[in-house]
Amino acid sequence: MRLPRSVRDADVAGRRVLVRADLNVPLEDGQVADGTRIEAALPTLELLLERDAAEVTVCSHLGRPKGEDPKLSLRPVEEHLRSLLPDQRIRVLENTRFNPGETKNDVGFAQQLAAQGDLYVNDAFGSAHRAHASTEAVAHLLPAYAGLLLERELSELGKLLGEVERPYIAIVGGLKVEDKIGVLRSLAERADSMLIGGKMAEEVRERNPLDAPVDLPTDVVAADELAEDAEWKVVPVDAVPDGWLSLDIGPETQVRYAERIGEARTIFWNGPMGVFEWERFAAGTKAVAEAVAGSSAHSVVGGGDSVRAVQELGLADQISWVSTGGGASLELLEGKELPGVAAIPAA
Repeated sequence: MRLPRSVRDADVAGRRVLVRADLNVPLEDGQVADGTRIEAALPTLELLLERDAAEVTVCSHLGRPKGEDPKLSLRPVEEHLRSLLPDQRIRVLENTRFNPGETKNDVGFAQQLAAQGDLYVNDAFGSAHRAHASTEAVAHLLPAYAGLLLERELSELGKLLGEVERPYIAIVGGLKVEDKIGVLRSLAERADSMLIGGKMAEEVRERNPLDAPVDLPTDVVAADELAEDAEWKVVPVDAVPDGWLSLDIGPETQVRYAERIGEARTIFWNGPMGVFEWERFAAGTKAVAEAVAGSSAHSVVGGGDSVRAVQELGLADQISWVSTGGGASLELLEGKELPGVAAIPAA
């Protein structure tokens, strides 16, 4: 896999640096609710400051605003960042998506961004699969480098594209096969087996588009409606009552999946096993998370819901690598070139 040149090799002393970070964090009541992505950006920012950059200007998107939206301002994010890194050389630009040119990869907006620095560092792996002005176009206007987080993401995920220790188990959940069909086919070719859960398992059972054997649930937690307080019961997968919904993998499947995970030497997990946001339908995702964390395998977890699960369960530090990029990690494992990476000269 092609690797971009690293910020480690950039001469930043006395120079202004524009950094594209991933500060797309959840806000609650005008405050940062989860600062994980902000903390992930710190090593690159600290490196630049330690190497005497004159100024470090950080840019990022937040949410999907339709024009300027005070509720999606980056000012609370800037305050949180400053509490972690109180250096006057740091400044944070407003939400890049307030400018319509961002998502259009507009050169004019990229030029405005480029005017903020003498060189450019992309550390936003979670946005590297999007050809936007702050991730792609600006990289052609300034000397461009990969930040430490972007570099690490490519390295860790890249391991799954090469020779891996086997058995290699891929665990995939979520809603629709069509949303992940490309990476599913790629994983099916590389992994020794795939464990599938969530709504996706129903689609694969009806029509397996992968041309490869997969493991599917044998029992499920069924509910009479999609509601947190719905009536529920555990039933065999072929005995779900008419009109009921499968909202989690059942106990039998949890044990079987955990056993398979325990045999693995390499693991990739993306997507929950059910509606894990609701306690009564969270057992399957929890069982998988605990099995992955307890495994001695090289484990990589990617995708917002999977990452959220291991973090909420306090298991993130037992995973070899927790990726910050959902769509970006899937496209990379699918074999696609990421525009934000391709725009940076090779190492």
